[in-house]
Amino acid sequence: MKPSVFNYHDPRTIDDAVGLLGRLENARPLAGGQSLMAMINMRFVQPDHLVDLNKVAELAGIHESPDEIRIGAMTRQRDLEFSALIGARIPLMSEALLHVGHRQTRNRGTLGGSLCHLDPAAELVAVAAACDAVVEVAGPNGRRDIPFDAFPLGFMMPSVQADELVVGARFPLWPRGHGAAFFEFSRRHGDFAIVSAAALIALDDRRRIARSALVLGGVGAVPLRMADVETVLAGNTPSAELVRQASEQCRGVEALDDALVPGSYRQSLAVVMARRALATACARAGAPIAEAGIPA
Repeated sequence: MKPSVFNYHDPRTIDDAVGLLGRLENARPLAGGQSLMAMINMRFVQPDHLVDLNKVAELAGIHESPDEIRIGAMTRQRDLEFSALIGARIPLMSEALLHVGHRQTRNRGTLGGSLCHLDPAAELVAVAAACDAVVEVAGPNGRRDIPFDAFPLGFMMPSVQADELVVGARFPLWPRGHGAAFFEFSRRHGDFAIVSAAALIALDDRRRIARSALVLGGVGAVPLRMADVETVLAGNTPSAELVRQASEQCRGVEALDDALVPGSYRQSLAVVMARRALATACARAGAPIAEAGIPA
């Protein structure tokens, strides 16, 4: 199909882009276009104005500070995939990116585009939820920060106003030596996940779990941070039985039904993906769990 008629705008600065979004009716910002252009071509979305962000240079880049890494909204997924800094300090993101579409998708796709599209099965959305990312938004009244747990309002509905623009996201750093793992089950490699699990584990000096995070993607209308799982893990020594008990908390999630996958299947799969992700994250943190105790 072909898109409906729209006016094209090509700003060079964040202020210009925000100004266009503020004064134009039915305007949409264009980042990598890997989701939006398909939706426009199929006329699921029919904007009157398209604001192209690709020449706003200040929207791209990766910057490290002592406590966090800031990533500009227009930073390409391929740049994140090959970033040594991301690999060393946010290994969960590096692993998750290998599941995002295909090489061509990642060449154009951006961090900000993925976060704003907010597909609950999207990999970078799950990473942002697990890492407690903070999304930076610019609008006519200035800039504001949105903690990621407040970012999704509902299914594919970010808490960003029509005249606002996501300009970046900050990822608080976990301690060096933490374990990270991302597992995903999809019909084919590159498809959106039926269920994914993103796990982070940090151990204390006594080799007990000092901190953990587990996020399920593809299960509900928004990425699910599994606080019940984290509570079970807290303060305990990693073991196959502990991981099994913690993962069972995922069986009770309210899961989506669709034409291909019933909710009950997603619930069962969530337990398996969580178990694999947690066991792998524990091993990478320095607490190997025997595979025999983690049945596939």
